Amino acid sequence: MSTTGGSNPEYVTARVKARRSALYGDEEYRKLIRMGPAEIARFMEESDYEDEINALGSRHSGVDLIEYALNRNLAKQFDDLLRWADGRLYDLIARYLRKFDAWNVKTVIRGLYSGADREAVSDDLIRAGEFDEEFLKRLLDAPSIEEVVERLSGTMFGPGLDDAYDDYEDTDVLVPLENAVDRAYYSRLLDGLVVNEATQQYREFLEAEIDFRNARNGLRLAQSGADIDPAEYFIQGGSLFSATELATLAQNRDELVSKIRESKYGDELSAALDELESAESLIRFERALDVALLKYTDQLGHVFPLSITPIASYILAKEREVDNIRAIARGREAGLPEEQIEQELVIL
Repeated sequence: MSTTGGSNPEYVTARVKARRSALYGDEEYRKLIRMGPAEIARFMEESDYEDEINALGSRHSGVDLIEYALNRNLAKQFDDLLRWADGRLYDLIARYLRKFDAWNVKTVIRGLYSGADREAVSDDLIRAGEFDEEFLKRLLDAPSIEEVVERLSGTMFGPGLDDAYDDYEDTDVLVPLENAVDRAYYSRLLDGLVVNEATQQYREFLEAEIDFRNARNGLRLAQSGADIDPAEYFIQGGSLFSATELATLAQNRDELVSKIRESKYGDELSAALDELESAESLIRFERALDVALLKYTDQLGHVFPLSITPIASYILAKEREVDNIRAIARGREAGLPEEQIEQELVIL
């Protein structure tokens, strides 16, 4: 990316390295698991979340304060990335951050599907993509999934969701809708990506992310028993599966697990695959996918540090920190045992 005019990867990656060093580690999570929500908020006030806790502390308390502080800090961190970046680097970061538009669409759809409270769904949104607050409110106010699909008709997610909605109605399974959102996001992300020395590791990272998304969706379909052809919702761009192969493997979970075990990701996912086979814990396996992707991205970032890959790695790591803190706060508020809360965390 240094070869494209106006990019400044040296400066941005140096700033990201400093931000990455401030993220919570295992020791901090072990402390947080033993705290109540008020103590967690005080702990956060002594770290990178100080500004948000102080700004919001007069209006909110407990888990609400933690939720709002996490969301505001996450948006600020990613706004900083865009503020620091120039040229082609800015474009690549902005495209990648649209993953949060995809996340928000899926979160609203899941909320309607499960009958969740509007405020709870709003708290789970990550306001770091291109959708502004007014548009997010329109999605949150939609009375049905069909209306959400209608309100997204003018966005990049619209055409795919229109096509997937019939399958959703026929099966009452969200996978077609979620896959349609992911396909639109990755198609736009990969469109026009020039692969050269500076972007080769980034391309490999995106391949892994797509492979893991296809694996996750294939396993979900295998467990759902829904009569859906996975090939119709296959995400192009990965290296582990073809559309036809995934469609076949999704009908046989054991063979799908074997395919993942024999791949280049097998070592990182070995323990999780063992557990998936014995305990059929898809949630734990999905947590393992998140950990494996973080590790894989870190490795690629070390290969070519002056690229977007270390920046993408930081985005993933920051997401995981926010998710972990939120899971701890909610778990403590609900009175869950420490061991159960720890199982919900994504820790390297």
